[in-house]
Amino acid sequence: QVQLVESGGGLVQAGGSLRLSCAASGRTFSDYAMGWFRQAPGKEREFVAGIAWSGGNTYYSDSVKGRFTVSRDNDRNTGYLQMNSLKPEDTAVYYCAADRYIYFSGRRSYDAPSWDYWGQGTQVTVSS
Repeated sequence: QVQLVESGGGLVQAGGSLRLSCAASGRTFSDYAMGWFRQAPGKEREFVAGIAWSGGNTYYSDSVKGRFTVSRDNDRNTGYLQMNSLKPEDTAVYYCAADRYIYFSGRRSYDAPSWDYWGQGTQVTVSS
């Protein structure tokens, strides 16, 4: 019912910035919560940031809080992840996810298997 396509990944120096975009299909994008996850080689997929369907509430992992900003533009069916002060440990494949029934009210909301729809991922590499 919803398709997601990430873009904006690439190579950036430590301390630099990058903005990821997540384009969603359909006209009901506003009904879905959006999350960003990342997966580094040899590691499990982990939660990075999330935003409620209304855009009024945002959520971040401790490792990125204060550096990353998640937002969405429902009129354009697009979500964003602004990444500032990037560190080499931020290097990973970043995935956009969406789900109609994620409310960030418990631990389940931050687990990758809980989310129904996923993008293909985009590589972010931070050099030192």
